[in-house]
Amino acid sequence: MPFRERRITSYDNLSLYVRDYGNPFDKRPPLFCLGGLTRNSKDFEGLAERYSKDGRRVICPDYRGRGQSAYDPNWKNYDPRIYIRDIQDLLAALNIHRVVVVGTSLGGILGMGMAAAMPSALAAVIINDVGPEVETDGLNFIIDYIKDDRPHDDWDAAVATIRTMLPNLTFQDEGIWLKMAHNTFREREDGKLYFDWDVNIAKPLMDSSYAIPDMWPLFRALKHVPALVLRGAESDILSPDCFARMQREKPDMVAVEIPRAGHVPTLAEPESRAALDQFLARH
Repeated sequence: MPFRERRITSYDNLSLYVRDYGNPFDKRPPLFCLGGLTRNSKDFEGLAERYSKDGRRVICPDYRGRGQSAYDPNWKNYDPRIYIRDIQDLLAALNIHRVVVVGTSLGGILGMGMAAAMPSALAAVIINDVGPEVETDGLNFIIDYIKDDRPHDDWDAAVATIRTMLPNLTFQDEGIWLKMAHNTFREREDGKLYFDWDVNIAKPLMDSSYAIPDMWPLFRALKHVPALVLRGAESDILSPDCFARMQREKPDMVAVEIPRAGHVPTLAEPESRAALDQFLARH
């Protein structure tokens, strides 16, 4: 494998899984890849292999309740504040002091949260298709998609389900659908394919007391942090208005819209790769 597999124990004794690519002694800040709400380290496989080829270290963790990390017996711990605590534990265990966050969706929000909670840890941040305002129609659609498991008999059925359940998801390359299915489902002992996350991660979002917090203060915490923000042109999570306001609030932000991409760009589109290459050459 092109990466080392690591296990790190969280402050509350959960086992967290990490893929560790590249040279651990490379002088550049490692790329610290944080995925979306249900996603895991497999989503960053292509990016990690691309940027670790010249030795750059790339760290890709699975959040608690996703991928190969342990599921939390208390669903109330599926909370961004707890994820930030886990990030602090991970970086401390790996003896990493500064990183370039590559944050997709929820990962981008956590990148903003790190700017407020642990600002000295951020060398730069790349935010993929999310902002301080989340479009609730898109969020509600995601919640409906993730809250119940749907076992499948084969990969064709898994791909068909993703296409049906996420009609707004758009890829420049149609071949990515099968890759997404492999990153979304896990084969278990009965031979069926199950979601590769704890469906209880949806419960905090479905709680009657839940409200999306004001995240503009978190975004403003990035004032002195170099930032690249990507928006899928067909995104139903990051609106054009919010994207424009982010640019007004942070004029030095590099803003790139990815054509023919929904929520979220895969980071493998030519436009995404060009923006990443140019930004990371400086950070």
